[in-house]
Amino acid sequence: MERLETRLTHRQKALLKRAADLRGRTLTDFVVSAAEEAAESVIRSEYVISLGAGGSAAFARALLDPPEPNGALRAAAHGYLSSQPLG
Repeated sequence: MERLETRLTHRQKALLKRAADLRGRTLTDFVVSAAEEAAESVIRSEYVISLGAGGSAAFARALLDPPEPNGALRAAAHGYLSSQPLG
């Protein structure tokens, strides 16, 4: 286990304590849980793409029946492949 210390105003601590009491949790448990949920939300928003029905259908179509690569994509692939070491 590790320790995390923080400084709070009286109002902030009272607010967190009240919320913890309403949930039947200790202040520490409530704060750690809330911080963990917030951290997971931030990470999810940075790394997970959410699509609606239309976006999901378009993505599935692109995977199942991809369009032919255009000239710019071919040039980029050729540039990338020619920069890779042989072996």
